[in-house]
Amino acid sequence: MAGATGIGTYTRTLAATARRLGFETDVLVGGNAGVDKRDPQLTEVTFFDALTAARTPFSVHRERFLARLLGKPFGVRAAAFSRVGAVFDATPWSLSGFEKIYVSPIVFELGAYHFKRYGSRARIRLPQTPSLFHLSYPTPLSVRNCANVYTIHDIVPLRLPQATLDDKKYFLRLIRHLCAKAEHIVTVSEFSRRDIIRFTGIAEDRITNTYQSVHLPDALVEKSDDAVASEIGPTFEIGLREYYVFYGAIEPKKNIARLIEAYAASGSPYPLLIVGGPGWQCERELEMIADERFLSYRRETGRIVPERRVRRIPYLPFAQLMTLIKGARGVLFPSLYEGFGLPVLEAMLLGVPVITSNVASLPEITGEAAALVDPTDVAAIADAIRAFDHDDDWRNELSVKGRERAALFSPSAYESRIAALYGKLGVEAKGVEASG
Repeated sequence: MAGATGIGTYTRTLAATARRLGFETDVLVGGNAGVDKRDPQLTEVTFFDALTAARTPFSVHRERFLARLLGKPFGVRAAAFSRVGAVFDATPWSLSGFEKIYVSPIVFELGAYHFKRYGSRARIRLPQTPSLFHLSYPTPLSVRNCANVYTIHDIVPLRLPQATLDDKKYFLRLIRHLCAKAEHIVTVSEFSRRDIIRFTGIAEDRITNTYQSVHLPDALVEKSDDAVASEIGPTFEIGLREYYVFYGAIEPKKNIARLIEAYAASGSPYPLLIVGGPGWQCERELEMIADERFLSYRRETGRIVPERRVRRIPYLPFAQLMTLIKGARGVLFPSLYEGFGLPVLEAMLLGVPVITSNVASLPEITGEAAALVDPTDVAAIADAIRAFDHDDDWRNELSVKGRERAALFSPSAYESRIAALYGKLGVEAKGVEASG
């Protein structure tokens, strides 16, 4: 199971949807610790410690070494892990809600080693066989005697190879293998579906686009402007509708360098807040954010206070991030490639107008409810920012359309699509294994 990432969000949403449909949901997790049934309390403490601990037990190092040489021809055993309440689960990737937790140390690494050695999926040996094994991202694991389904969100490593560190040859071999062997493939947009068909040759009836679901608590969606202003003002020293936001990892495919260039060219008086942690190859973007051109000064009660027009916020808790977005003049998201584009949809649900790209899945997700620009055209992005600076009527129109568009991706709509998918596979509501 992925952690506090987009894949983690997808996994939790999928599992919650399956539960609403009446399925029992179990989860397979990796980590660095196995299950010692002699002391359940110590097992629980060790398990949660191993999720984030830097140290790796010798047994795991040994398992990794052997798997590199030999793969896992006899399969990978997963043990049932029972929560006994010894640990307060406050992690962002909370395991609450799952009926059973199966633990297999470094299981996703082991699957990769096996695939590189034999060109096939490693078999997971579970105490009980589920009716469905749904991997929430492409990984070479399988369970015998049940339907094996894999979600492939996008094929960024192949379509934008310069923007990732993935082993491209391995990735292409893997998705072609999964598309040939899986009972079904799931993806999250028609754009990604066409891409996957193009690269793998999978039959159209063996791959389904379920989109994703966007859901935010009503308290966040309906928060009043006064409440938003009272929260963001003291915290960020910024006014309602007087700033722009980008949020996401600082990495090449997010196109932040061009965004900053366009923002500088626009001459906008409103600051740009970039919320996100550093990804790989982000040095140029970090230098641009720190550029002295974006530093200005104001006089305040007899002193000179420096201000930055481009500010980076490495991390915010989810509720605070959504509040910051809700108070923005607009969300700027000119990504080079997205399989779905969840940040755009979240902003639309909050009623915030969006400037985003006219490529990949983004036009499909936004429809006519966002300002679409060529993400490689700095002048076009700058023009859109200037329009947001001065045309409040257009921004208000996009705000209304955005909320309407976001309703197409509601939890109930997603639930219907997942129900149709599992029904097509002949899976009844008596146990779904959602993992990945």
